[in-house]
Amino acid sequence: MNLFIFFFFFSLFFGSMAHGDVYKWVDEKGTLHFTDDLSKIPERYRPDVEILKGPKRKETIEVSPSGPKEKTTSPPPKKEDHQEVEVDLIRKHEIFLTEVILNGRLKQYFVVDTGASFTLISQPTATELGIFIDETTPFLRVSSVSDILLTPLITLKSIRVGKAELQDVEALIYTMPNYQGLLGNSFLNKFKVTIDSLNGKMRLYSLKGIPSPDRPGGYSKDYWVSQFRFYHRTLEELKRLKSIYESRSTATKELMRINNGIRYFEYQLGELERKASLAGVPRNWRE
Repeated sequence: MNLFIFFFFFSLFFGSMAHGDVYKWVDEKGTLHFTDDLSKIPERYRPDVEILKGPKRKETIEVSPSGPKEKTTSPPPKKEDHQEVEVDLIRKHEIFLTEVILNGRLKQYFVVDTGASFTLISQPTATELGIFIDETTPFLRVSSVSDILLTPLITLKSIRVGKAELQDVEALIYTMPNYQGLLGNSFLNKFKVTIDSLNGKMRLYSLKGIPSPDRPGGYSKDYWVSQFRFYHRTLEELKRLKSIYESRSTATKELMRINNGIRYFEYQLGELERKASLAGVPRNWRE
């Protein structure tokens, strides 16, 4: 998957759009653009344009840890032990936004992106929250049309969307023109997400249920497999990138940032292994 700027599998999926196709492209400065008119995109950027399909009728989009799945006929899941939270969506041009509360105090409106690996916050938002970048901050690879950038990864104390709240949510610091931020899967992948584009509603169903032999720790096999796969693939990409920068004698700063990223994700993978062991997750779910 590819997000407008993001590393190897970070993608944008706006299945909830209600009017035709939308074209997404990034200029040489890394600036994100949306348009519904292909002729407005400079020719040199057209080979890299991503087309976002808009539905022609009401539909539900479901997001699981393994990625978004589009459905048109399935009813909402049974509540059982899964808590449901309904939040309002705000349409702006061809996208949807929702209200978020960061670290329990800062209210903003984020683009809802059910395919993005991480949540995004802007540099001004990071500053307002007292988050600063130093020599220990991990960085991840960011791709624009003309360059590869390294973007800082931080951890927010909390994100609340409606009555759904998570602690310790990873986010990348990247300023999106015209938008305050983006709500991605570092928050959304803890929920089953359904989006009603016609009525402007998003429903979040917690993926954590009652622990059982087939749901160790309360989570399904798909959840555990996707979590381990994500960390393994991220580490593989960072190590590949490290080998590239090691061949550049002038890339000392970039190499330090990549090494920070490797150490960070090795630690997170170790923590995931620890939690999986305590929950009794089978070994073949952790590969």
